[in-house]
Amino acid sequence: MESNEIIQELTPLGEHDLLYVADRHKACCDFPLHRHNLFELNFVEHGAGCERFVGDSVETLGEYDLVLITAPNLEHAWTQGQCTSTDIHEITVQFYLDPSSGFLSTNPFRSIQKMFERAQRGLAFPMAAIMSVYPRLSKLASIPCGFQAAMEWMYILHELSKYDDARELSSSSFAQIRTTSESRRVARVKEYVSAHYMDEIRLEQLAAMVSMSPTAFSRFFKLRTGKSLSDYIVDVRLGVAARKLVDTDEPVSSICFDCGFNTLSNFNRLFRNRKGCSPTEFREKYAKTKVIV
Repeated sequence: MESNEIIQELTPLGEHDLLYVADRHKACCDFPLHRHNLFELNFVEHGAGCERFVGDSVETLGEYDLVLITAPNLEHAWTQGQCTSTDIHEITVQFYLDPSSGFLSTNPFRSIQKMFERAQRGLAFPMAAIMSVYPRLSKLASIPCGFQAAMEWMYILHELSKYDDARELSSSSFAQIRTTSESRRVARVKEYVSAHYMDEIRLEQLAAMVSMSPTAFSRFFKLRTGKSLSDYIVDVRLGVAARKLVDTDEPVSSICFDCGFNTLSNFNRLFRNRKGCSPTEFREKYAKTKVIV
């Protein structure tokens, strides 16, 4: 099972185009796992029971779903799952706005820039956000004037950027991205964990690395990342494990120990708790969505 089995989508967006909008109704969600270099906002209506794959996140949809993806080549798919609807409404907007461009770093657009950074892992929006942009999003494909469509699109992005409760989906280790706006201490610790996830990692060791007491560092890390150090280390290990499950044919037991877990039972328990399925089931789900091209 190699990663090049995933479809590399060729999009119709031209060199001087800003947006490609596809607004369609279909009887089922059947597009296999794919990736592309463009950013994408994907809206699904009447898709309850469909399954969404974004990186190593696999979730079952409710009636509405809205996800933004800004990482180059992060695998994603929406599949039929247990959905019984025969009229699934999907709006896909593919675009690219350089996060490092001058205007995005100015005050009016900084919330969009921050949202783009979070969306490198896939960003699922709450229902309030979906309903706030639904009227404009549903009309976007029918706007004849390119300038007006561009203004509507910037409004939609700005409105979505207000929702701090949007959820990041994929683990950063699976998506193979890093955040550049973190404090130096947090960044240094994360770099160390990324390089040594297979080894035993102690709180005292990392605290000494950034010249803090273990208690102070533990509070500092949780405040800056929203996670305890132990939870973060587990997330990194599980993200690497999920990537290995997708990209290799290595046995689950080998992946378990290569990723720093001491026992197979503990690995299986943590994986199921975080991903909603066993490692074997996760591998099988991904295999079903792949196509050799």
